[in-house]
Amino acid sequence: MTTTATPARPAQPTRHYDAQALWQKDKDHFIHPFTDYSLFHDKGCDLITDSDGIYVEDVHGNRFIDGIAGLWCVNVGHGRAEIGQAMAEQATRMAYFSTFNNLSNAPAAELAAKLANLAPAHLNHVFYSCGGSAANDATIRLVHYVFNRLGKPDKKRILSRRNAYHGTTYLAASLTGIESNNWDFDTLDHLVTHLSEANLYRRPEGMSEADYCDQLVAELEETIERLGADNIAAFIAEPIMGAGGVLMAPKGYHARIQAVCRAHQILYIADEVVTGFGRLGHFFASEEVFDTRPDIINVAKGLSSGYAPLGATLISDDLFEVLGTPQRQGGVLSTGFTYSGHPVSCAAALANIEIMEREGICANVREVGPYLEQKLKTLAGHATVGDVRGSHFMLAIENVADKATKALLPVEARVGDRVAAEAQKRGLIIRPVGHLNIISPPLIWDREVVDRVVAILDEAYAATTASLKADGFL
Repeated sequence: MTTTATPARPAQPTRHYDAQALWQKDKDHFIHPFTDYSLFHDKGCDLITDSDGIYVEDVHGNRFIDGIAGLWCVNVGHGRAEIGQAMAEQATRMAYFSTFNNLSNAPAAELAAKLANLAPAHLNHVFYSCGGSAANDATIRLVHYVFNRLGKPDKKRILSRRNAYHGTTYLAASLTGIESNNWDFDTLDHLVTHLSEANLYRRPEGMSEADYCDQLVAELEETIERLGADNIAAFIAEPIMGAGGVLMAPKGYHARIQAVCRAHQILYIADEVVTGFGRLGHFFASEEVFDTRPDIINVAKGLSSGYAPLGATLISDDLFEVLGTPQRQGGVLSTGFTYSGHPVSCAAALANIEIMEREGICANVREVGPYLEQKLKTLAGHATVGDVRGSHFMLAIENVADKATKALLPVEARVGDRVAAEAQKRGLIIRPVGHLNIISPPLIWDREVVDRVVAILDEAYAATTASLKADGFL
């Protein structure tokens, strides 16, 4: 397939922006998420105004390769006319109507059936939300409800992991184990216990991968014994930890963790908000890649390729048997959102999935992904590149001060920001996360694009090394 070309969009009307006025409005009024306000108050933000295929364009007309797929999500690429048309047709036919109280709509019903068809065979029921954080929040509420209905009201605690990312709504933020995410924010610590992250790069010195897996599984078993299985409802995990650093677990980890959970009647929840919908070469990675059969899988992001907000919780037949049984005369499943199963968002997702299937986008990831991994590893010769890790179209570079000790550069060196800025000067947007740089592109990159991207990164790292030396950090 030709991966970087997308069907031509209808001609768009020319839009002229007053760049300075727009920048000022944004700086004065838009509270940006995950933004360093010590810089924002002076510098404001770069305004992205246009996009097409693998490219985005800023308000000044500068064109960049999108190396982060918007935010892990624009999987089929930008400007896909089919998705916009599906949304427009649905919006003019019926933009919205409630799905409460025995009402539904055609796109929500069609999408639920399609997701059940794509997912592992036992996951046949879909609860809709508006994004990944909301999906994780809703999931925990449903899990607690299930155990209440089963006469086990003490099974409330959720096991998560340090450096996990599950969102920023109140409960999802509590599940999230990235310490800096919750600085000066409150969390629901009485509900969540964090175990060690699975991080092959920073496992104990000299420990084999197999022994490291044993250690992590033993920690779970010890935690269950300490807290009591009757007090633990579920274990939640990203197959590959995303915002926490694209952390790779040892081989067999997820299957073994699930087996321990199952032995103690603890539900296993896979947060596939990032890994789902093709990023690892499959619509769902849990069973195909990691040999697990989660009780629940949560998705968002690539579900609609970011064209409309949408999240979904896929629930097993066994759990639905409990959820779908009225708890008392006149009782209802009293949870949900105004926009659960929003018809325009569901129409976007259906069009997105149709493109993915028609164009063989998952197959493209399976073919090009290993090439991207291989080419990125050629950056290892640069002074600060300590680790290049991840899988397929979900990758990260960890920057260090010393490769032998894996010691980090000081925070004030802002190494991730430096690399990202140098890449952007050269026409590529990647994501800085502290000392990391993340590459999570649209799934339509081909080998030629990979070569261009790695050439840019090679120059960006050379320039970063020079600037770090000039500033006394190396």
